[in-house]
Amino acid sequence: MSKIYNWKADFILEANACFYLPPGVYQMSVSEAAVPGEEVGRVKAKDPDIGENGLVAYSIIDGDGMDMFEITTDYETQEGVVKLKKVLDFETKKSYSLKVEAANVHIDPKFISNGPFKDTVTVKITVEDADEPPVFLKPSYIFEVQENAASGTVVGKVHAKDPDAANSAIRYSIDRHTDLERFFTINADDGNIKTIKALDREEIAWHNISVFAVEVHKQHQEAKVPVAIKVVDVNDNAPKFAAAYEAFVCENARTNQQFITISADDKDDSANGPRFIFSLPPEIIHNPNFTLRDNRDNTASVLVRREGFSRQKQDLYLLPIVISDGGLPPMSSTNTLTIRVCGCDSNGSLLSCNAEAYILNAGLSTGALIAILACIVILLVIVVLFVTLKRQKKEPLIVFEEEDVRENIITYDDEGGGEEDTEAFDIATLQNPDGINGFIPRKDIKPEYQYMPRPGLRPAPNSVDVDDFINTRIQEADNDPTAPPYDSIQIYGYEGRGSVAGSLSSLESATTDSDLDYDYLQNWGPRFKKLADLYGSKDTFDDDS
Repeated sequence: MSKIYNWKADFILEANACFYLPPGVYQMSVSEAAVPGEEVGRVKAKDPDIGENGLVAYSIIDGDGMDMFEITTDYETQEGVVKLKKVLDFETKKSYSLKVEAANVHIDPKFISNGPFKDTVTVKITVEDADEPPVFLKPSYIFEVQENAASGTVVGKVHAKDPDAANSAIRYSIDRHTDLERFFTINADDGNIKTIKALDREEIAWHNISVFAVEVHKQHQEAKVPVAIKVVDVNDNAPKFAAAYEAFVCENARTNQQFITISADDKDDSANGPRFIFSLPPEIIHNPNFTLRDNRDNTASVLVRREGFSRQKQDLYLLPIVISDGGLPPMSSTNTLTIRVCGCDSNGSLLSCNAEAYILNAGLSTGALIAILACIVILLVIVVLFVTLKRQKKEPLIVFEEEDVRENIITYDDEGGGEEDTEAFDIATLQNPDGINGFIPRKDIKPEYQYMPRPGLRPAPNSVDVDDFINTRIQEADNDPTAPPYDSIQIYGYEGRGSVAGSLSSLESATTDSDLDYDYLQNWGPRFKKLADLYGSKDTFDDDS
């Protein structure tokens, strides 16, 4: 803080001589923005004594600033430190005057006649104007608005001003962090707060928002004030049952017997809620089964109007009850009470409320019947599945059809060397000279037409590798249009030229006459006895004939 000394007075405090005090004034200044405890300036008295005789104490003894400032002693420098005691306001008071006294702390009695050992000085303090933010006229605002009020309804007005001498214009805005759903808006010029949409007290009874005030020409200078808005209740909710009531009445109930007490709730404020009025609708005011009694304490009792009920005839009753509130205008609603007829003992304790159980009380219970029925259904399902599986035939891997039996018979006419042939077998011996031109007829099916050899397919030479031979035959089978639509094994019926063994096929031997003599089979032992009997007996029979 700046300090200006127009003229500094010297305090002459001597223990053994008189002193002279020339007039003087200390000039100081302080900003109105200074905080209490901040140093304003210093004063100092001169004392040629040393030690404890040179100690000086300072105090404020007069002036219009005694309540705003205070002074303390700095014993290291022997200075008086003037400090701010309260917050200043330049617009209220621009200067203050203090009368400060300096005195010796210790005085030698031998020199008491030379006193007094103290002096005073005047301190003038000037308050400097500071750029202050706007100030609201109230520390907080509380407004009220009715729920369901139309959009644009005025809620209230806030007002702030610039405390500086410039008195800058103020603009207002709502802190949207405090009004996320945007229920309110504010006029930036005059501070009027209005509603944007209808309010519901039953959802939010209080809205707490904050309003900013900012100087037009100095945007960094702003102030903030809390605004609480109370939503005033309007009677817009009808009372309803306080719970989902379900009553039970005994079959042997007596007339005017009370069996349930009901109450109600209302979302509106207590001013528009209780007291509640309970009644039956006018159309069933003379209900033959039940009646209603308003207890006048926001509850009602339901009573039996006649004696005796039967679950066999009717086991469920629905009783409408009208509930009205005490608001202006009053609101009402019709609520339905479910009443079940139950069996009770002589003391009125419930036994059963199920009509089916009453009918079947001499036999099985409903649960037992359901269990038995479920078992029967399961048994029937098992029997049906068993019969179905029994009737199903296991499909063979290959379909044997009478007309296509030859397609599944694989004939091998190869008279190879047998198991003892360890030499490499020349596959070329199986080649049919008739197919040298590229066409080899298939014996597994009867082709409907002959096809010409396809380009690129050549007969295998006499000496060929087994892999090449097999691949060639596979390619021919794959591209043969007369082949069946499934994989088939190529039949090679050619036995080669120059074979002296002839055919060993039993199928062909059956159609040809044979002159062979099988009598030698009788000498081959018991293992060939069967063959000897078959063929030998035939010859014997022929001879006998």
